[in-house]
Parts: sequence; structure tokens; C-alpha cells
Amino acid sequence: MSLVVFGINHNTAPVALREKVAFSPDSLQDALHSLKNEVGMAESVILSTCNRTEVYVAAEEASPEAVCQWLAEFHDLQFDGLWEQGYAHSDLNMVGHVMRVASGLDSLVLGEPQILGQLKQSYINAKNAGAVSSLFEQLFQKTFAAAKKVRTETEIGANAVSVAFSAVQLAQHIFSSLADSKILLVGAGETIELVATHMKEQGAQHMTVANRTVANAHSLADKFNAQVLTLNQIPAHLAEMDIVICSTASQLPIIGKGLVERALKQRRRKPMLLIDLAVPRDIEEEVAELSDAYLYSVDDLQQIVEQNIASRQEAAAQAEALIADQVDQFTRWNNAQGAVELLRDYRKQSEQQKNKLLDRAMAQLSDGKPPEKVLVELANKLTNSLIHGPTSALKKAAEYQDENTLALLQDSLGLKQENLSESE
Repeated sequence: MSLVVFGINHNTAPVALREKVAFSPDSLQDALHSLKNEVGMAESVILSTCNRTEVYVAAEEASPEAVCQWLAEFHDLQFDGLWEQGYAHSDLNMVGHVMRVASGLDSLVLGEPQILGQLKQSYINAKNAGAVSSLFEQLFQKTFAAAKKVRTETEIGANAVSVAFSAVQLAQHIFSSLADSKILLVGAGETIELVATHMKEQGAQHMTVANRTVANAHSLADKFNAQVLTLNQIPAHLAEMDIVICSTASQLPIIGKGLVERALKQRRRKPMLLIDLAVPRDIEEEVAELSDAYLYSVDDLQQIVEQNIASRQEAAAQAEALIADQVDQFTRWNNAQGAVELLRDYRKQSEQQKNKLLDRAMAQLSDGKPPEKVLVELANKLTNSLIHGPTSALKKAAEYQDENTLALLQDSLGLKQENLSESE
């Protein structure tokens, strides 16, 4: 059985093409049925996210070109254009690839965990559509186990590798619980929205959005059940805030040293964390001179991010070794499946020979032949029948001095080397 994956991702294709080959939930089942009924793929799984589309298939004869051709036809695209911006892996390389994808080693953000859940859902969708059988069942279970080992036995996902998330992690280090912290987010752009998303995921419950354009502030605040302030209202409410994170396009600082100093006095010197993600600065750098104010700039966080990226890259090397071991385990399982039919035939042949000799022995007993002679003849014929094949193989290996085959037969038949020497 051949294993193949063809796909495109953020490294190989622009958003415009990735959008064209994406699968909606409504089209996914039709696609899986098409792979099976129209292309003859025995098993298939389709992974479709904003950053990648990958089609995994298993068939007696499967080729990357055939999968790419199907993908192009399904989405009404040209084969050449899709093939040039895609990638393909077969057999062991395909197994290693899907494990790397599940572990976040092939993601835009190294080690990101969301891809594992997306791959699990893709597997479930394929299974519900009847597109998964024993081979993919084993492959994807091994894949999920590999991703879990990578997540638990390495530091691949331990450190933030985005400025927004590193800001949230920093807040968590300083305040024991974000659920009890009052958070002011100044700005309403993409960075602040990402910060708010991470804050919410980490349990933040008291967020306020301040922005020059109140409508934009309301639009963002409604997504996170947050309060809204205008920029002019910040001085009246700053003392209430434990954490302040700014990211605006203002050319001048919005929060000055004097404003923070007055707020700290009202807080009775209770510490305040201020994180400035803006360039130019939203918070005067002199704020750092205040003893109870902890100010971090985007440069400070960028240094943390760079250190964390280096840490993740070290963890990625450890992850590759874990994945190699899981690929080896799957390979040995898959190879063993090839012997199942052979073993079944061998057992069937032995059973037929046994029944044939037993029927003959029973007939001899019915004819009055002495039982002792019948048993001896049965034992001799059965023994000769069972050892005929191995004996011929041993003789042939010895004749051609095939040491590897001799060693394999010796191990298979439970023979010791000294016994072979004595027989010679």
C-alpha cells in the first residue's frame, strides 16, 4: 500500500492560492467520497486550515501527481500552477511529514499547538465519512501519540514567540491571577486584539479598551465583554488598572510619567505593569524611573521572543528525534501487516496437511491396524511434512553460503549454533 501526501502551505503558496484550495465543511465529505469512488484511494484524510491544505491518501498505486490532479480538478484549477507551488511526500517521508505537522514543527509559528486539534478534527471527519480504515487508523493514532510526546517531553511550546503573547506571559509572571487583574488596553488594532484574545484565553475577566475612535473601541470590546473609555478618560481611571498595554499609531506619548506617578499614589504604591508595544512610544520611557511601575517596551519583549525562538529551535531538534522513533514504530507495524496473509496461508496449509494425515490414521485404525504402528506412522509423516520446507531452505542457504539466511532460519526455528555445528 502506497502512502502519499500532496499539499500547499504558507511557505510555498500565497494566500490567494491557499484560499482557492481550502475545503469548507460542506464540501469536505463530497471531497472524501470523490477520492474514494472516482480516484480509487482506499483511505484519505484532508487537512484544510488558513495556512495549509494537505491531502493524505493510501492506495495500492498512489502518486503525488494523481493527488495534485484531483485537487486541481476539484477546485477548478490548473495542474501546473498548483504542482509548482505545492509539495509532496511518499511512504516513510509522508509518515514523518504528518507527524511533524501535528507537532507544530512545520507551522508558521514553530511549536504552535492549534494544528494538532485541527488535524484530529480532520481525521474524525474522514473517519465519519468512511474514508479511514486500519492503515490510517494506526498512522494517525501514532501521529497523535508522537505530537503528545513532543509536547510533553520537549520545550517546543513552553515559551511565547509573538510579542502579543509574550506580553500576556509577562503579565502572568507578575500577577498571580489575570482573573483578578484589571487590564487597560490602549488601541483597537490587530496587536491589541491579539493581546485581548490571549488575555481572555488565560482567564482575564476585567478588560477595558481605550481608543481615540470610540466606535472602534466598542467594536473590539464587544468581542471580549470589555468596557470602553476614550483617551481623554484614561487619567480618571488609570489608578484602577493593574496592567496597561498600549499599541496605537500616535506620534506622541499618550501616558506620561506624571500621570502614572499620580495613579501610583492613588493606588498607595500598589505595583502597576505597563507594556508599550507601539513605535513611536505610547508611554514615556521616564515612567521606568518610578519605583512601583514596571515598564517594558516592544524592544524588551522582542528580545524575549528571540530567546524563546532559539529555545524552541533547540526543542525542535529533540522533537525530530522523538518523531524518528515514532516513524520507526509505525514502519515496523506496517511491515508486520505484510506477513499477516503469509502467516494465514502457512497456518491453512499446515492445518490441511494435519487433517489429511489424521483422516488417514483414523481410517487405518478402523481397518484394524495396530494403534502403535498408526501413531508412529502419523508422527513420522507429520514431522516430515512440517520440516520439509525449512530443511530445503537450510540446504539451499548452506549450498550458496548465505550466512544471513542461515542466521535468520536458525533464529526462526529456535536452533542454537552449536547444534548446527554438531549436525555438520
